[in-house]
Amino acid sequence: MTADLLIHNALIVNEGARFRGWVAVTGGFISAVGRDDAPQELLQGAAETVDAQGRFLLPGAIDEHVHFRDPGLTHKADMACETAAAAAGGVTSFIDMPNTIPQSTTRAAVADKMHRAAAVATANYGFYIGATNDNIDELTAADFSTIAGVKLFLGSSTGNMLVDSNQTIRRIFEDVDALIAVHAESEAIIAENRSRFKAERGDNLPVELHPLIRSRRACFEATKAAVEMARATGARLHVLHISTADELALFTPGAVESKRITAETCPQYLLFDDGDYAERGARVKCNPAIKSPLDRAALLEAVATGRIDCVATDHAPHLLAEKQGNALTAVSGMPMIQFSLPAMLTLADEGAFTIEKVVETMAHNPARLYGIVGRGFIRQGCYADLALVERADTVVSDADVLSRCGWTPLAGIMLRYRVASTWLNGRRVWDGHRVDPTVRGMALRYCRKP
Repeated sequence: MTADLLIHNALIVNEGARFRGWVAVTGGFISAVGRDDAPQELLQGAAETVDAQGRFLLPGAIDEHVHFRDPGLTHKADMACETAAAAAGGVTSFIDMPNTIPQSTTRAAVADKMHRAAAVATANYGFYIGATNDNIDELTAADFSTIAGVKLFLGSSTGNMLVDSNQTIRRIFEDVDALIAVHAESEAIIAENRSRFKAERGDNLPVELHPLIRSRRACFEATKAAVEMARATGARLHVLHISTADELALFTPGAVESKRITAETCPQYLLFDDGDYAERGARVKCNPAIKSPLDRAALLEAVATGRIDCVATDHAPHLLAEKQGNALTAVSGMPMIQFSLPAMLTLADEGAFTIEKVVETMAHNPARLYGIVGRGFIRQGCYADLALVERADTVVSDADVLSRCGWTPLAGIMLRYRVASTWLNGRRVWDGHRVDPTVRGMALRYCRKP
């Protein structure tokens, strides 16, 4: 029995189970998975063997919500350096958002991004097509076996792709046969809050007011409207970066395959609360805003109980110079992809949820939700996208960051895990110290069930 690669003596976590075992890889695919000791003929016949020494072997994470800034904003980041950060964090696949320059609101613009990723990405790649007030024809003509879905901004953010025509929104929900991923914040409520605080305090509003300007009500009302429209039209809705306890009542626990309305949150909403603005300032300023300790606690519970289906990063690198300023002038967004898996495993270690739940929300459920072919699981026949993770207390610093932006909101925080190796389609892309820039990802493919 032969294989290109054998990883043995691993603690495999996959599909709700945890067991000591081994994984064989041939031609970039998982050719066999077994429990206990690897067969002697495999140990002797494999071209390369890796003794995992009892460390966790997980399916590579799928981050279905990133902003890699490429093209047009590459002074902050690009696909090469951000996928290097992904590889170092055990993330083997990503789906990139459309608010670049130019915006990815046409099939041609998405194709251009695919070509760029094929040339430089050290992770598997997918892209959304962005909705605007006037591109419905592009959306209905798109091939959603190669495009991940439609990104719909129901609140403004970096790049301002706000769709504010109710008629257009209704048509998208009724006519586009694809997953619709929404940024749900009420622009009217945000504008009202902003005007009130400026009238009361002037223009120099402290960052601590960010969650009051982009308030819980702004999130709840927009999410509620999106969920109601999805129910009325039968659309496949995925609400991104849930940040409040209030919104959670709009979603149901249970298996993601049985849902047409699903929810995502991000590590920053599970790690931080509004008490962290005093110390970390605009480093933790993002849209939607990080809110109260009660919201954080409710979101942690929602991940544990399956009310939240996916955990993705909303990875949004900016230069530190752009993060200076106040609640109105400092840009929103933070880099998270390099440390998202270790951070989630740390939260699991603290008892927030299980490691099996981390794997479910960061690998299995993104694959199920988007219908990603051949990824997200340690199964025979799947691509060999794998992360070997070890217990190692590590204090994060800006010096560790591989993203071009060069900083992290986690600076000074101790994480209890690190990624020792990452394999991408059977090739080791991260060895615990460096990324192999010669390894290339593949385009994601999607096959959704009705």
